Amino acid sequence: MKSHKWFTPWLLAAPGVIWVLVFGLWPFFNTVVLSFTNARPLQSGRFVGLDNYGRIGSDEQFGYALTTSLIYMVVCIPLLTILPLLLAMLVEKTIPWITFFRTTFYFPVIASVVVVALIWSWLFDTRGLINGALEAMGAVDSPIPFLVDRWWLLTCAILLTVWKGLGYYMVVYLAALGNSNKELHEAAALDGAGTFQRFLTVTIPAVRGAMVLIMALVAVSALRVFTELQVLSNGTGGPGGQSMSLVMMIKMVGSGLTGNVGYASALSVVLFLITSLPLLAIAWMNREKEAKA
Repeated sequence: MKSHKWFTPWLLAAPGVIWVLVFGLWPFFNTVVLSFTNARPLQSGRFVGLDNYGRIGSDEQFGYALTTSLIYMVVCIPLLTILPLLLAMLVEKTIPWITFFRTTFYFPVIASVVVVALIWSWLFDTRGLINGALEAMGAVDSPIPFLVDRWWLLTCAILLTVWKGLGYYMVVYLAALGNSNKELHEAAALDGAGTFQRFLTVTIPAVRGAMVLIMALVAVSALRVFTELQVLSNGTGGPGGQSMSLVMMIKMVGSGLTGNVGYASALSVVLFLITSLPLLAIAWMNREKEAKA
C-alpha cells in the first residue's frame, strides 16, 4: 500500500486551522489588546491601561445591562431545562399523529428569530392583538405597556426565547430518552413507584448528561441575548435603556464613527469572563456528581 506524504494530514487540517486562527483566535486576542486602548473606528488609539475596566465599575448602564442578562439567565435555565424534558416525554409516546406534533413543536426553531420577534412586537404592542383582546373582554381599562415597561419587556423577551427554544432542546432530550433503559421504568412501576417518583428516580438520572449540556447552552445563550430585546424594544433597550443586555450595550458603545471601540472591547472581555462562570460551575457540579457515583 502506498504511504501518504508526511504533510498530508497537515494539508487536510490547514483550512480548519486557518479558519479558527483568522476568525476565532485573532479577533479574540485583538479584542483583549484593544480593551487597553481608547481606540475609535477611524483611530488606532493609545494605551490607557486599566482605565476602561475601571470605568465599567462606575457605569450605571453596565449595571442595568448586567442585571438584565443575569435575570435572563436565571429564569431561562430552569424553564428551558424542565419544560423541554416534559415535552419530550409527551411526544416520545407512539400514538397517532405524533410525527405531526413533533414537527409542530420544532417549527419555532427553524423560524427566523427576527421575524418571530417582529410578530411578537405586533402582538404585544399597546394597540396590538393581545391588548385589543383584553380591552374587548373588559379585563383591563387601559393597554398594558408590554414593550415600554422594563419588566414587561424583559418578560416578553424571555417568553419569546423559551417558546423558540423548546423544540430544539426537546430533540436533545428525545435522543437521551431513546438511549435510556426502559426496563428500569418497568421495574420501578412493579415496585409501586408512581409517575412522579419514576420521573425523579429513573428519568432524570437517565437524561442527566443531556440536562447538564442544555443548562450550559442555555446559560451562554441567555447571557449573550441580543435579537429578542433589540427587536422588541426597537433598538432602545427599553425605558432609559434599563432592559438592555450586555451585547446590546457593546453594540451601542462600539458602533458608529464615534464609537468607543476600546471601551466596547473591555465590555466584551468582561462578558467573556462572566459567560465562563456558569460553564465552570456546571462542569464542577457534573464532576462532583460523577465522583460521588
